[in-house]
Amino acid sequence: MTAIPLQPPRRLVEFTLDGQETRVPEGATILDACRAAGKDIPTLCEGDTLTPKNACRVCVVEVEGARTLAPACSRRAEPGMTVVTDSERARHSRKIVLELLASATDLSTTPRAAEWIKEYEAKPARFGPDAARLAEEPKIDNDLYVRDYDKCIQCYKCVDACGEQWQNTFAISVAGRGFDARISTEHDAPLTDSACVYCGNCIEVCPTGALSFKSEFDMRAAGTWNETAQTETTTICAYCGVGCNLTLHVQDNEIVKVTSPHDNPVTHGNLCIKGRFGFQHVQQR
Repeated sequence: MTAIPLQPPRRLVEFTLDGQETRVPEGATILDACRAAGKDIPTLCEGDTLTPKNACRVCVVEVEGARTLAPACSRRAEPGMTVVTDSERARHSRKIVLELLASATDLSTTPRAAEWIKEYEAKPARFGPDAARLAEEPKIDNDLYVRDYDKCIQCYKCVDACGEQWQNTFAISVAGRGFDARISTEHDAPLTDSACVYCGNCIEVCPTGALSFKSEFDMRAAGTWNETAQTETTTICAYCGVGCNLTLHVQDNEIVKVTSPHDNPVTHGNLCIKGRFGFQHVQQR
């Protein structure tokens, strides 16, 4: 049985969204309203289990009377406001942001990135090869997950998940400033020498594949990773009595990674090291 949290009813906020009168519950964001209306707004740093960081700026929209474009993921809907999601100004801003991101980082494993680059006619190559931000090898210092910071867009979701919003381990943070800024452990130590507890909750929220299961990394390197051939089965973790839900991703009758439903009232997408990585014994022969 799934527990359904009961909350007092919220009053509705009325505003204009792309010329249509729209009503959403008080406290809802513009992005919430867009999704409810079936509008496809690109976003990378937004996560349904984290407080928005406004880092990627891909979801910006135009709010009448505002001097600057507003991030739809965090801007709350207000009574009487007028929002345009597909204006020339908003589209141009998204195009530039996509160009900057794709020229500086590897977005090859970022879901829908190639689609958005095509949709907004972004041309990342115009910045040249020197735009690459890091150009460093993936960090493989443990058997559970890999850190490939050439794919990192510095959305800080992993820092929030590891820190005060969920795990409270604080194993990673932002090091450096400007172009030298990057996600790092303390003193850039290997994960095995850091405060990391290997819960993998940072992997769960990473939008680009900069953090990935070692199993997924190895399969991608071998050319055998195929998400279209994978099935997903949700079950209950048997390691303890908390009752965390696990979603098993299976390819060729092998578990290749484990996630957790974000709408589950117990886990909210989070797991411990056993739940996320302790699946190998299931398929030992």
